[in-house]
Amino acid sequence: MLALTLILIPLIGSLVLLLLKGSSVSTSKNTALVASLATFAVAIYSFLTFDAQSSIGVKYSWMKDLNINFHIAIDGISILMVLLTAFLVPLIITSTFKHTYKNHASFYALILLAETALMGVFMARDIFLFYFFYEAALIPVYFIAALWGGQNAPRITFKMFVYTIFGSLFMLVAIVFLYIKGASADINQLATTAKLLTPSTQNMLFWAFFIAFAIKMPVLPFHTWQPDAYSESPTPATMLLSGLLSKMGVYGLIRIMLPLSPAGVANWGQYGMILAVIGLIYGSIIAIQQNNIKRLIAYSSFAHMGLMAAGVLSGNINGIQGALLQMFAHGVNAVGLFFIVKIIYDRTGTRDLSALGGITQKTPALSIYFMIIMLGSVALPLTNGFVGEFLLLKGVYDKDACLGIFAGLTIILGAVYMLRLMQRSMFGEANEITAKFKDVSGSEIAVLLPIAAVVIITGLFPNLFLKVTEPAVNLLLQMLK
Repeated sequence: MLALTLILIPLIGSLVLLLLKGSSVSTSKNTALVASLATFAVAIYSFLTFDAQSSIGVKYSWMKDLNINFHIAIDGISILMVLLTAFLVPLIITSTFKHTYKNHASFYALILLAETALMGVFMARDIFLFYFFYEAALIPVYFIAALWGGQNAPRITFKMFVYTIFGSLFMLVAIVFLYIKGASADINQLATTAKLLTPSTQNMLFWAFFIAFAIKMPVLPFHTWQPDAYSESPTPATMLLSGLLSKMGVYGLIRIMLPLSPAGVANWGQYGMILAVIGLIYGSIIAIQQNNIKRLIAYSSFAHMGLMAAGVLSGNINGIQGALLQMFAHGVNAVGLFFIVKIIYDRTGTRDLSALGGITQKTPALSIYFMIIMLGSVALPLTNGFVGEFLLLKGVYDKDACLGIFAGLTIILGAVYMLRLMQRSMFGEANEITAKFKDVSGSEIAVLLPIAAVVIITGLFPNLFLKVTEPAVNLLLQMLK
């Protein structure tokens, strides 16, 4: 029942908010926060009591005649994503406490609906249920971005919507094909069915799944929607997109593509890795050239997703373990960085890097939080980004030494754009815009402190997470043989 509770709590919270449309802003905020914290408490309990050799789940008959079930479960592959979602949503809600949004009840209801769908994606064990939640997760984020975003948000978010729906059609065709062949929607049973298919059929399945998930991450050349969508969306939507929705793509590669097209991965995975590594380098170079700090972090996120995709496609334990841990680490870091960008913009009215400087002179607390999160993003040892990135690079190198060397450029390029961001925004001489910059307080600390703590704790104790995921990853790799 724990798995079902993780879906029901935010769903009920969103419905309550929709019924409280005439309530005050504080009532809406507090209701959303309480629902998200309750979900987080259940996720923490699930993590602490989790048995790495088993799974926690429920299964109900959904469409009995079609052998389609409402089957959700938490296993070693999904546990970190469930924990990440439950951890980030309360922080995203708290990050809005100093801002009042029009139609506030609907705004917070949509955030909780997004959490509901994300939990469903990461726990679904029925392929059609996975597809349903995969599509449902985009809808509330689309409305948040379009209705509460910038002037160009409706046009840009519609482009994002069309891109992802287009990619999902490929996945839907592949899902229906596998279902007809296997007469089952259970993902594990479909993995057995997939092994009986011809290599050419599996090749087509590989590309159908890869395109769908590559658009969601995104991976070159399917990334053109991402920088504008991240920049024009309100910060809560950007946090949801970068911290959680992009992870659905990497998770899909692991949960769906690897077991359901093993021969396709063996035949074409190398080409996917090449695209991912090219995107990693391209995104990093473009990030170095950005003057808009929100776009800089958007391209940084694009680069990180490329490394995760390459790691998964390497098809070895280091690459997959690294991707799972790095998804968790990057989700935390991305939300922290985008929130710091919001703080800077709220106080200065600009995201122009050349217009900033000297902020650290007035903000010792913000400077410390920024430094910790930035170091996690550049994968400094003893921070959350280090172990995952190291495993990813090793996984890619073990698969293809040349690609591994090129992927290793992320260490240098990532340090360049993140240190450039820190140096030009926080250090140097203060100017008219930054001279009266106030340090973080209240709800801002309530967001940044847990993020900084997780950056350090994950870096110091990575085995706390890796031991939980390792048995499930080994089982997955056995399925691919």
